[in-house]
This record gives sequence, structure tokens and C-alpha cells, in this order.
Amino acid sequence: MSGNFLGRSIGPREMHKATCSDCGNECQVPFRPNGSKPVYCNDCFPKHRVARKPRY
Repeated sequence: MSGNFLGRSIGPREMHKATCSDCGNECQVPFRPNGSKPVYCNDCFPKHRVARKPRY
């Protein structure tokens, strides 16, 4: 299913190899890491996720 939402294509995203900043395992992320921010694998990401306040 490919569509268009505000100029962005909806469909399969290009994945990029990265190394998890926490455990050091290789993982794949939907963006190109540039080294300015830590990258976490699916196992480590929940430990570092910032809790959001309710919208209302």
C-alpha cells in the first residue's frame, strides 16, 4: 500500500544498519544515524524512552 501524506510516501521504509549505543548489538533503524544522538535496538529502546505527558 503506497500512498501520499503531506508529500511523504507511505510504504516500506529504507532501513539502515546501526550499532546499539546501550548493548552494542547490530540493529536496523528507519533513519540514517549520523552519530549526533544515541541509537538503541528494539530491546534497549523502551529503557531510554522519555515518558510523554497526556495531551489533554
